[in-house]
This record gives sequence, C-alpha cells and structure tokens, in this order.
Amino acid sequence: MEVVLFTLLGLAIGSFLNVVILRVPENQNIAFPSSHCPKCKTKLKFYHNIPVVSWVALRGKCAFCHEKISFQYPLIELITALIFVIAYLKSGTIQEGLILGILFALLLALSMIDLRYKAVPDILSFPVLFIALFSRSISESVYGALLFMGGFSLLRMVISWLIKKEAMGEADIIIAGVIGGVLGVQLGLGAIYIAAVIALPAFLIVGKKGFQLPFIPFLTLGLYITWVFDTQIATLMGKIYG
Repeated sequence: MEVVLFTLLGLAIGSFLNVVILRVPENQNIAFPSSHCPKCKTKLKFYHNIPVVSWVALRGKCAFCHEKISFQYPLIELITALIFVIAYLKSGTIQEGLILGILFALLLALSMIDLRYKAVPDILSFPVLFIALFSRSISESVYGALLFMGGFSLLRMVISWLIKKEAMGEADIIIAGVIGGVLGVQLGLGAIYIAAVIALPAFLIVGKKGFQLPFIPFLTLGLYITWVFDTQIATLMGKIYG
C-alpha cells in the first residue's frame, strides 16, 4: 500500500514539477493562470491533467487545438514516481522516504531548468540545500555541506584565476553542499568523481559542436547513483583509501 501511495504521490508531484520547470525561470506564477495549453492557451479540464494517463489518452496532443504536447510531461511524472518509490524502498520509512523523494524530485527540476536555461533559480536551490540538512543527523549533514561548499568555493576561485573567467556558478557550490549533506565526505567525493566521469565525454562531444552543458545535472546524477548504490561505492572507496 505504501508503494502505491508513493507512486501516486510521485506522479502528482511530477505533474507539479512540470509547471515549476516551465514557469519559475520565466518568473511566472505557478498557480495562476491555471493549467492551459501552451499553444492555444485554452484552459484544461481537470481530466486533462491526470499524470501520464491524460497524455496517453490524448495521444500526446492538446484536446482543443490538437498540437503536440511535449513528451517531457509524462517523462518527468514517471521519473518522479520512480524517485519516490525508490526513496521509500531504500530508506524503509515513510518520513525518510518523503524527505529524500522531495529532495531528489527538486534536484530533477533544477537539472531540467539548468539544461534549458543554463541558470538555476535561488528560490529552488536554497530549499534543496535546506532539505538536505535533514537527510541524516543534523550535525553530520551540516558538516558535510559546509565542507563541500567550502571546497567548491576554493576550487572556483583557483580555476577562475587560472582561466581568467568564472569557472562555475554559485548554484554548483550549493549542489556540492547538498551532496556533502546527503552523503557525507567519503561518499560525497565518490559522487563528484562519478559526476565528472559521466560529464567528461558529454562535454567533449557537445563542446565540439559549440554548445555549453551545465554541470548541475551531472552532479545530481552522481549524487543519485552514489546514494542508490551507497554500500557498493563505500566498499570501493574504502579500498581506494586503504
């Protein structure tokens, strides 16, 4: 029953995240106007907003103007539902499952916004950092967050000085704090390493085409992979550090 509830909750929050992803970067109200077709602006009926189901039933098209509806909508809803289910199953408690589910769902939204706009709104990044402080004991989370934010700030200063321009944004530092808060020092370093390994080929491929890729989606992916496979990665990190 809990798994079903977390699935439904994830779908509902995923539907809300779609609104956040599209409206927050544009400084639009997330509540008004109510849900409407982005093409014809017609207000949607409540049954047009059922996560995933409505998109499938409408065959990915608006019920009024029949313009295509982006696949992003059901994709974000399904990913968010999966995030909440895994958060509950791995944590084992409803409270921890909710905290981690909301945390990773917001990180998903931040990653999508960063990919689309190459910028992250503080109105979302700071709440994520705040929630991360409650993912473990407060003292451990605060220590890890401060350590990683300080480390990334120093790294930013050094690299910016070397290349004579800003090397990373403040949002990257905040997400580094989230990583330290959720995972601690040892696993946090593993998450950043995984993020870098995943990002390197992507940056090399996209860089040749003249595009810029933000780092936050990769930091988020590194964090999530490390959190899901924490036992295996902790064992590997233990062997590395002897």
